[in-house]
Amino acid sequence: MIYPKIIAHRCGGALTPENTLAGLRLAARLGCRGVEFDAMLAADGVPVLIHDETLDRTTSGRGRVADMDSASLAGVDAGGRHHPAFAVEPLPTLDGALHLCAELGLWANVEIKPSAGQEVETGRIVARHVAAASGAWLLSSFSMSALSAAAEEAQQLPRALLVGAIPEDWRQQMAETGAFALHSSARALTAEALRAVRDAGVPLACYTVNRRSDGERLLAEGVRAIFTDRPDLWLPGEM
Repeated sequence: MIYPKIIAHRCGGALTPENTLAGLRLAARLGCRGVEFDAMLAADGVPVLIHDETLDRTTSGRGRVADMDSASLAGVDAGGRHHPAFAVEPLPTLDGALHLCAELGLWANVEIKPSAGQEVETGRIVARHVAAASGAWLLSSFSMSALSAAAEEAQQLPRALLVGAIPEDWRQQMAETGAFALHSSARALTAEALRAVRDAGVPLACYTVNRRSDGERLLAEGVRAIFTDRPDLWLPGEM
């Protein structure tokens, strides 16, 4: 798989409300070729785009995402907390986001973001929805259980293991989940870990890199891609 070098974090980064269709549209207008977003299950099993297990931080709603069905979540404002200009921006479904990515020609990293206790179910359902959509997709997760379940559901979809600092047993964890790539924290990345992953020929992408100078350094050192909240710092031809 060919990674876009610059990937807009949570759809559009800090420039738009996170995990929204508005973010995808802005990312495409900026010239991004790749985006990343989070998928979690509503109470009725429909995957929706949100990072937190609760609605409180990013939306007009309150309470746990897993306790509300997708019809109720569709009425939540996911944009006004970011800026009044985005008021009434809906909380999107995964299907809606994948459809728009395909329409805009965006590669997408779908992070499987399970609520507590729903790791296996979320991995399977998200993988099923992604496999049914036409486009260039990558699945990732911090949850090994979710990633393994995704592999069982849709073996053909490429997968990346998400970690903070790269653990000593990263090879074993990748083998257990069938991951072909590793995504790690840029802040926690050491020269030794980078060298080991690079020498093993494993694609490495780092989050969340919001200074251009840091991104240029990481790419020069062999990191395959960076996730950023500031895709506007890069020109279209550089992404």
